Parts: sequence; C-alpha cells; structure tokens
Amino acid sequence: MAQVELVGVRKTFGPVVAVEDANITFEEGSFTTLLGPSGCGKTTLLRMIAGLEFPTTGDILVGGKRVNDLPIHKRNLGLVFQNYALFPHKTIAENIGFGLKYRKVPKEDIRRKVTEALDIVRLPGVEDRFPNQLSGGQQQRIALARAIVIEPDVLLLDEPLSALDANLREEMRVELKAIQNRIGVTSIFVTHDQSEALAMSDKIVVMSAGRVEQTGSPEEVYTRPASEFVTSFLGNANLLTGTVRNIVAEVAEIEVEGLGTLFADVSGDAAPAVVDGTEVRLSIKAEKLALARDPSESTLTARIRDVDYQGQVARYFLEAGGHTLQALNQIDEHPLTAGSEVSIRIRPRDCIILPLVR
Repeated sequence: MAQVELVGVRKTFGPVVAVEDANITFEEGSFTTLLGPSGCGKTTLLRMIAGLEFPTTGDILVGGKRVNDLPIHKRNLGLVFQNYALFPHKTIAENIGFGLKYRKVPKEDIRRKVTEALDIVRLPGVEDRFPNQLSGGQQQRIALARAIVIEPDVLLLDEPLSALDANLREEMRVELKAIQNRIGVTSIFVTHDQSEALAMSDKIVVMSAGRVEQTGSPEEVYTRPASEFVTSFLGNANLLTGTVRNIVAEVAEIEVEGLGTLFADVSGDAAPAVVDGTEVRLSIKAEKLALARDPSESTLTARIRDVDYQGQVARYFLEAGGHTLQALNQIDEHPLTAGSEVSIRIRPRDCIILPLVR
C-alpha cells in the first residue's frame, strides 16, 4: 500500500530544471533512500514532499490525498535535518515536545510522550539538559525523537548522519534503521553516501541531474544497474566497450579490444537483449575482478600500476591491454605489490551488459 506517491512531479527554478518527471511510490512502513550526488534533485524532492517547496507540475499524494497546496504544518510529517535544528535555549524536553505543544496536546500527555520518545532513541533521563550538554550523536537522537514524538505519517530525513564522524555514523545508521523498524513509520532518507543507502534501505531511488535513473532494492540497483551512471555511482566499476561475437547457452562472448574475449551471462529477465555483431557496454565491479599470481588461472593478464592499501582490502590499479582497470580484493597476509604481473579472473555472472541507451 502506497503511503506517498509522486506523479509526474517537475520542479523548476526559473530556467533551471531541478526535478524532471518524477514518478515514485513509497510503500507504507518502508525505508526508501533518495541517492545521488549533490545537485541531483534529491533534497528538492524531499522538500516538496515536506511542503517546503511546491511542484511546478505534477501531484504529491500522502495517504492517497493530494497535498500539493497544503503547508508543512498540515501534512503531519516528521523532519530530521543534517544540522539537528535544535533550539539551544530550550531543554531537551522542550525541544522534543515543541511539536506537541504547537498541536495543543495536554501537558501531562506531552511529558509522557517525551519520555516514551527518549526511551525509543535510548536516551532516557536527559529531559532537563540543554543541547550543548550533549554530544553530536546524542543531539541527532534528540532531533529524531522530536520528529517521531508527533506520530507522523511519514518521516523525512535529509542527510541526518553526514555531520557525524565515521565511527559514530556507522553506529547511528544501524540505530536509525532499528528505530524505524520498531516504530514502523514510512521513512524517506536523503543521502549521497552509497554505503548508507545500501545498508539501510528497503528501496533505493538513484537520481542524476534531476531525473530518476533507477528504482529498486539495494541488491537490484547494485548488481543489475540500469545505466552507466548507476553502476559508476554505486561502487567502483570498470566500464568497457566490446562487440558480441557469439551467444552460447545464455553466455555471450564479447570481444574487447586489447583484452580479447570476455564472457557475460545473459540469462534471466533482467539481462538486456543482445545479438551477434552489436556493440555493447560492459560493467565489472572492482570487487568482482579477482587477481591471482598464477597466470594459468586466466587468459587475461595485467600489471599492477598502483596499490591503495585499505587495511583488510587493497584497491589495485591495473594496466591490461591498453585499459586501466580497478580491482578491490581481500588481503591474504600481504597485498600484491606495484609492478607485479597478475592474472585476472572474471566470472560471466560478474560481467554485466548495460541496457542500451536509445
């Protein structure tokens, strides 16, 4: 059941098109992420759902009702921002209860609901403190408590973790998803961070230049990208151009200049239709490029140009047949060294033929 729907939504600022023909459904109780680089239109979409911006054309529906002309305070939405937006001169209890007071909820009920919200975000007993007495992670929990205390129909989160340090950010994304699962509120999350989107989402909407590039589960958008942009933005991808020379038992033989023949799985409904003699674009994720010192394991060989040591893994920059490739491999005792000759193993299922752009 849809909780939020965008139907043909377009937003312009003068001659600039910020969002173009967005048609998105956000299911009830789901956690959906709007993912893309800065300027792609994801925050503009969120602001239109919130009522902070209004669409130029198209309709926004919440619970089946058109809300295009409703101001923000009449949409019953919870908002969490990157900068917390807490009132510094108010106590934590006053911050969390602000929306309830605005709705003229009785004082006794406000106290009870504030206590319940603090329990949900695991910060009991801080009602009388002020925001500057809490850490950044704690302030973000208070901002979340303020958003959920009003029992919103939809929870909107605009890059709420980007101001936190790396370790706290990982901790908070686990906590945020756990809280969303517990209360079951439909949540729309904006981020440019691919790992956040993949780890937290039921569905990801990938955006670029104001347009929706692909919508699907984290696994779908990662393993079966709909475009070059999607495969490049979600992880390190090697993009190659080749020509289909043969198709046998749902495996396409693709000739890539300088590399020879690669094999790509073309089985299943998600695989684009290919025919002999056509030019195609291939995507191979860096972590799917398996390296080995034994050249007998593969017909493809490469030289390691540079090594980017990352602790448990290493990213290798390779030169092979006039191409520059990237490989992300687990480290077994010691990383391979720059200048080494290695073989490359690529499984057919990891060589993805991208849909043709017409």
